[in-house]
Amino acid sequence: MQLNRSANLFQPIFYLVLLSVSLTASAQNSISVAKGYTVLTDVFKEWRTFEKPPLKEGAPDYTKESFEKRRTEFLRLKERLSALNTTNWNISQKADYHIVLAEMNGYDFNQRVLKPWERDPAFYKTVWMARSDVPAHEGPTHHAVLDVWQYDFPLTGSERESFLNALKVITPLNKQAQKNLTGNARELWIAGIRDIQNQASDLELIKQREGVSEDTELITTIDAAIRSTEDLVNWLSQKASEKTGPSGIGKDNYTWYQQNVHLVPLTWEDEVMLLKRELARAWSSLKLEEHRNRGLPELTPANSPEAYDALAQAASVELITFLDQQDIVTVKSYFKPALDEHLGEYIPEETRNFFWITAHLDPKPLYSHFYHWFELARMDQEPNNNSIRSDALLYNIFDSRNEGAATAVEEMFMQAGLYEKNPRARELVYILIAQRAARGLGSLYAHANMMSMEEAGKIHMEYTPRGWMKTEKDLLIFEQHLYLRQPGYGTSYITGKYLLEDTLAEMAKMKEDQGETFELRQFFDTLNAIGNIPMSLAKWEMTGKEPQFSE
Repeated sequence: MQLNRSANLFQPIFYLVLLSVSLTASAQNSISVAKGYTVLTDVFKEWRTFEKPPLKEGAPDYTKESFEKRRTEFLRLKERLSALNTTNWNISQKADYHIVLAEMNGYDFNQRVLKPWERDPAFYKTVWMARSDVPAHEGPTHHAVLDVWQYDFPLTGSERESFLNALKVITPLNKQAQKNLTGNARELWIAGIRDIQNQASDLELIKQREGVSEDTELITTIDAAIRSTEDLVNWLSQKASEKTGPSGIGKDNYTWYQQNVHLVPLTWEDEVMLLKRELARAWSSLKLEEHRNRGLPELTPANSPEAYDALAQAASVELITFLDQQDIVTVKSYFKPALDEHLGEYIPEETRNFFWITAHLDPKPLYSHFYHWFELARMDQEPNNNSIRSDALLYNIFDSRNEGAATAVEEMFMQAGLYEKNPRARELVYILIAQRAARGLGSLYAHANMMSMEEAGKIHMEYTPRGWMKTEKDLLIFEQHLYLRQPGYGTSYITGKYLLEDTLAEMAKMKEDQGETFELRQFFDTLNAIGNIPMSLAKWEMTGKEPQFSE
């Protein structure tokens, strides 16, 4: 008995020791994880600093020699990233690791395959008059662009100095372009001339801004930039006849890029099948809607500026009220002001492009896609407190998330009841889906070098219902050119939509399996809080289901 009592006395001490050891190990593990993640954020900062090229004669240096010289430093950074042990990290931290890796893969792919500074004249466009509706400019852009929309005119003080310095980049960069552009991608070359020509026109428009004409130095600098831009256009035009090669990157490169840079877990073949399916579904659903609505009067377009303004204002109020009252998403105070800046204006029927044809009938389908502007307002006013996610991801890695969400909500809001009072507007939603599926399908064939950009455009044009892509060719050229420049962007509207719907389905099933209620507002609020990262990573955070990344 005495021995047993002694053993009983020692048992609490033994378990206390075990608990102490366990707590110590747990604390050490937490410290180890924290240190490891701190290393990741340090590597990210170094990477983003490195990613900006050095200057050559005042412009970013995209010469072959510069890339070769910097290759060793890039490999060192990637080795530091690869050396991190993420085993005990939480899902959000692991997702951040994959974001940094994806950006590095994007840099590597650009240097090995895409080479926009060698193959793509549009890469050298400097002047951007309007803000993109996604976190960064669509397509490859150089590191010293002039975002005119960020400046208030008349220019004064530091803003004027900044504007002048940005303009002064144009001349040396255009000279560098004539040395760097050694590629043989014919369609990128021909279409890119248009972008540079437009820059000369935009520079002329800047001269009309308030206070510019009275500023001699500013006018002189703008005129120099115009002459330089026109010189580049002439040089590109002279060289155009020498360009005979393909512009697409091929199926294998396309698949690698999607899976390792944009983190879209699909192959080229998967995307072809998905877009064909969405195209067929959109057309068949449109015809069923038309049949259901056959007894209702057809939609009539706004026929005056006053009529359009009234339609647009009513649509803005209706959409925001619907999102709030129907518990779709938490509506922030900046949602409506952000939307109202982009309501558009009356456009004569003969000059309307595809999107404004739909908007003059009912703007709500297009304004649903303008979910984009809610997300940009959030970036401006409530930036993500995670340094890796607070700014736009490089190389358009955000496309499956931002373009996918904007496309998905068009149909989701419809299915949730947005058009109960105006059922014929449901037809517009399916027309929008068909257009995005058709243009993305064409872009896939163009990247596989199975079709020219013009032939891809014919799919885009012919398979958009009601002939609405045949009305205004500038949009067709702009979109197919962009998608050839930026692999995966043309399909991201539909692939991202699919990945978002897949995430919603998985999250809803998890709730059901756990006996909980799925709430749409919670779904969108969670997605918004995660930030503008690839949908595959957002799904991982929301469901715990790890995506399969290839290398």
